[in-house]
Amino acid sequence: MERCHRMRKDLSDLPDWLRKKKCPHKCQYLSGRRILPKPISGQDSLEELIDNAFLAYNSARLKEGCRLFTEKMLAEEVTVGMSLAGALTPAGLGPSTIVPLIEAGFIDWMVSTGANLYHDLHFAFNLPLYVGSPTVDDTDLRKNDVVRIYDIFLGYTDCLMETDKILRTILVQPEFQKEMGTCEFYHHLGKYADAWERQTGLQGVSILAAAYRAGLPLFTSSPGDSTIGMNVAGLEIEGNKLRINPSIDVNESTAIVLQAKRSGGKSAAFLVGGGSPKNFLLQTEP
Repeated sequence: MERCHRMRKDLSDLPDWLRKKKCPHKCQYLSGRRILPKPISGQDSLEELIDNAFLAYNSARLKEGCRLFTEKMLAEEVTVGMSLAGALTPAGLGPSTIVPLIEAGFIDWMVSTGANLYHDLHFAFNLPLYVGSPTVDDTDLRKNDVVRIYDIFLGYTDCLMETDKILRTILVQPEFQKEMGTCEFYHHLGKYADAWERQTGLQGVSILAAAYRAGLPLFTSSPGDSTIGMNVAGLEIEGNKLRINPSIDVNESTAIVLQAKRSGGKSAAFLVGGGSPKNFLLQTEP
């Protein structure tokens, strides 16, 4: 009797034409799009390829994500926050993907690990990273002054230490001599990254520079957990007045989401990786 009641309740939610079928549940399950894609011709646009060939498994999930982003998250009334975690910028995700999204106006605010933004500075300062191999002996790399991030190679002295050297000359400038949140901190740092891009002729390669030009709020939820934080701490010992106050970040990031909703809009979360940035972006809701 209980099963029949559930069946009637289920049937009541179906359209008339489906209720008249002898096998409503089977018809409902088999009412999706038939999997019979056209051959890929080589002339297909990216949109056509995703819509017509990405029909199952992870490709179908990617298609769902693409539709969610383009059809809902990019609506005029939606404020889009992006989180970045994992070694993304060393792999070139900044110039290839994140910077174009910022320049297109598709991202409104961002939370990133400090490490991603530290490695972003290599690109701003025109200090190269190279395609390498995960199978190379680390002892041999160390002997040759090379650092490995899985299959990415970079020079210890002429990339990492040079980045630190430039960064420390920036952090002692007058605008940094006070307490601030990471949003203001990255705005000032982004100004220098933008200047370096102009100087080297490699514009559009740095997330920090792009965020500065766009006025995009950029936060790091754990500001001490990166080489940027290490340099801030090291300079403090030497008398530098820069202080990072995470409470400012909590209030400023939450204000962005609150304003989006008070103005009649919506808030969207574009999560790339997990970790602290994901949690920091999502904690604006409660």
